Amino acid sequence: MPNWSNWSGRQKATPEALHFARSEADAQALVAKAAQLGRKVRVAGSGHSHAPLVPGEGVIVDTTGLAGLVGSNREARRARVWAGTKIYALGRPLHDAGLALQNQGDIDRQAIGGACATGTHGTGTRLQSLSAAVTGARIVLASGDIVECNAETESQLWQAARLNLGALGIVTQLELQVREAYRLQEQGWTTGFEELLPQLTELTPATRHFEFFWYPQNDSAVIKTIEETSAEPVYPLGEEGGRTGWSYEVLPNHRPHLHTEMEYSVPAERGADCLSEIRRLVQTQFPTVRWPVEYRTVAADDVWLSSAYQRDTVTLSVHQDIGEDETSYFRACEEVFLAFDGRPHWGKVNYLDGDALAAMHQRWQDWWAVRDQLDADGVFLNAYLQRIRPG
Repeated sequence: MPNWSNWSGRQKATPEALHFARSEADAQALVAKAAQLGRKVRVAGSGHSHAPLVPGEGVIVDTTGLAGLVGSNREARRARVWAGTKIYALGRPLHDAGLALQNQGDIDRQAIGGACATGTHGTGTRLQSLSAAVTGARIVLASGDIVECNAETESQLWQAARLNLGALGIVTQLELQVREAYRLQEQGWTTGFEELLPQLTELTPATRHFEFFWYPQNDSAVIKTIEETSAEPVYPLGEEGGRTGWSYEVLPNHRPHLHTEMEYSVPAERGADCLSEIRRLVQTQFPTVRWPVEYRTVAADDVWLSSAYQRDTVTLSVHQDIGEDETSYFRACEEVFLAFDGRPHWGKVNYLDGDALAAMHQRWQDWWAVRDQLDADGVFLNAYLQRIRPG
């Protein structure tokens, strides 16, 4: 039997079949056959999720063969893309069309479909997640039928599909709200945590992008700000913290070190206090932790399962090397995040059950109602999703 694992190697599966889909027709026929045989189907993009969203015993479908730019409309600032396209592979084609993603995270190796399916984001007080940019989707349903959805057509499905956890069907294409191509200038510096904290209120909204990593071993913060610029790109691109180039060249970074990660979004006004409490926790209970804590911001949106649903947020990410057992550290951090009204990132580690998740997401029942209406037999549900499914 084939083996599948995610990027870090922490999530593993031995499914009945691992299928590499090279066409929409192939994906459509595969789903119809799986449903007929009573097999479960899970979709894998690049495997960058730290959550158990992909592992299953049925068929795992690798969609990275469904890749490329389908088309774009510069006037409407819309782009249609194959969902298996790696984010890094979108930069140049969009640029050649005079367009760019509105924002992206600091890793660009994910498939755009998986990134939207889990609420992946970058940083910026006025910038939303990738899921919020989804204006339409094309989906292979459990029946084998293909449906198009957007705000005007099949609007409830579109609402659920923007952040879908791979549970609605195989998303083959996405339509995204994009913008004109733009250049960015990056700056970086290091400061002590005590010096940074009183400046956060001023620094955070001062530039288009603001983030930092707090390093517990020396109690310092490595800060990065990025602002739009009219300056010409400087090649070869410099080191992280001092680059000038097009957005798709400056926003991503190289993150080769294997790790596992937990991220929670807390109300923006509570972000600094939550970080301070995480710092106290690390210094008093986990003094050997070396991996940094990442601090970013995301603007409020109306995506049903978004961690930024109807509130501006600060996101805090904790990390651990895959050679270490992160459980006690992550569970202790989760207690802090929950005390600050945190919501977990769908692509990262959390230990919550369905009741806890339902209490955090106002549209939880609405999302599941759409999902279950399309797939009453649970073809697209694995053990994790079954566990958090409303009873």
